[in-house]
Amino acid sequence: MHQGDLWLLSDDRSGKARPALIVTRDRAIPVLDAVIVAPVTTTLRQIPTCIPVGHHHGLTRDSVASFDHLTVVPKSMLMRRLGDLGPGAETAICRALEAMADC
Repeated sequence: MHQGDLWLLSDDRSGKARPALIVTRDRAIPVLDAVIVAPVTTTLRQIPTCIPVGHHHGLTRDSVASFDHLTVVPKSMLMRRLGDLGPGAETAICRALEAMADC
């Protein structure tokens, strides 16, 4: 599990699973029980707080990781790695975080 990975996230509330992007920095992941994720949605928005993801990232549909809906989830809810953002992941995540915090 690394920053920039896309994982299938179990949602106990709805009983469904959805993709999520790992935002937590790599050095912290091994020592934490939970990680920060950006949920992935198929509602495509071309705004600075969304990172486009799709087939070339391991997903079945074009989508975006929404930094306007960051959440903390237990690592145990991450079911299966789907793919990753690839080169430039850290830069894309930092830009989306800056836009989300308006700084």
